[in-house]
Amino acid sequence: MTTNTTEVTVPPANAVPTGAAVLVLEDGTRYVGRAYGAVGRTLGEVVFSTGMTGYQETLTDPSYAGQIVLMTAPHIGNTGVNDTDMESRKIWVAGFVVRDPARRVSNFRAQRSLDEDLVGDGVVGISGIDTRAVTRRIRSVGAMRAGVFSGAEFELSDDAQLALVREQASMAGKNLSQEVTTPERYEVPATGDVARVGSIAVLDLGIKRATVQYLAEHGFDVTVLPAHTSVEEFRALAPDAVFYSNGPGDPAASDAQVVLLRELLRDGIPYFGICFGNQLLGRALGFDTYKLPFGHRGINQPVLDKRTGRVEITAQNHGFAVDAPIEGETNSPEGFGRVQVSHISLNDQVVEGLECLDIPAFSVQYHPEAAAGPHDAFYLFDRFRALVQDRAAAADTTTQGA
Repeated sequence: MTTNTTEVTVPPANAVPTGAAVLVLEDGTRYVGRAYGAVGRTLGEVVFSTGMTGYQETLTDPSYAGQIVLMTAPHIGNTGVNDTDMESRKIWVAGFVVRDPARRVSNFRAQRSLDEDLVGDGVVGISGIDTRAVTRRIRSVGAMRAGVFSGAEFELSDDAQLALVREQASMAGKNLSQEVTTPERYEVPATGDVARVGSIAVLDLGIKRATVQYLAEHGFDVTVLPAHTSVEEFRALAPDAVFYSNGPGDPAASDAQVVLLRELLRDGIPYFGICFGNQLLGRALGFDTYKLPFGHRGINQPVLDKRTGRVEITAQNHGFAVDAPIEGETNSPEGFGRVQVSHISLNDQVVEGLECLDIPAFSVQYHPEAAAGPHDAFYLFDRFRALVQDRAAAADTTTQGA
């Protein structure tokens, strides 16, 4: 357990900006509030996250790269931040929008205030606005390009600010994996009391630390690879399993990773993908993807497991989805046999999971590691472990029979 070694009660003065700030949406809507975090200008797609807790995990999730994240929970920052709960090496959000930032840290695990990390990572934010009104606007119109302006940038004319917002590229068509992936491969050995299952090659498209940790705790020797890794490099590792992580951007812009996955599926290597990895499995199988109006973001998203009839509360962060029939079995357009949708969203019937019936591969659209909770979907790590073990046992039987 991490304990606080310094007195963290109020953010230092240099981490608390003063002055006005404005959030500008591409439809021209403006919300004036107070500067929060770093001061200046930031641009991105504005989205909302419905989690009541877990703001540090949200901020450090690489899947949020390029997005200005609005927290629907009104009071943010009261438990500070610590090194243990970091999901990656830094804060990735393009901007941060809150209603009431805490001015006092009240948690024994805190090592710093949230304000300090926002300033340290250069994250421009805004506070003191009606986040309910912004959320309703996004739900009505959809996720939009936006900008936060404070300091000297706040003094720009309304027209100049709006022009900057509208000139930026939209999230559709963006390939952001190269920006968030690990610069070089690294390895994490299997840990815990669980027997070793084998090696797993993980393609880092924006992976979180908790995912690597749980794979290791389920008996895998984990090798994490950059997003640009070639099929030859994968095959040289001769892994017992392959994993595609979560990540930001448009899955339609990740052709290289789709081609790679098709080759690995043809090799018969067991595959598990989450979030972005679900969308790329869908594309590899021959299905299309599409952009959701405002996406699913938060740690309270209800999902139906069609296999068991069980409802899971899940952690999600995605703005795109797989376009596949949610009922019955479908033949993969790319020749990988039968496929069925395994999970669906109970809010809007969006595809939340894919299961291949003729090859050892499945994926889900949410985050089963859910470091900030909930843990309803944690069983998926056990399911994948069993899939890899069964595949290995079948291969041994075939070899002995030959």
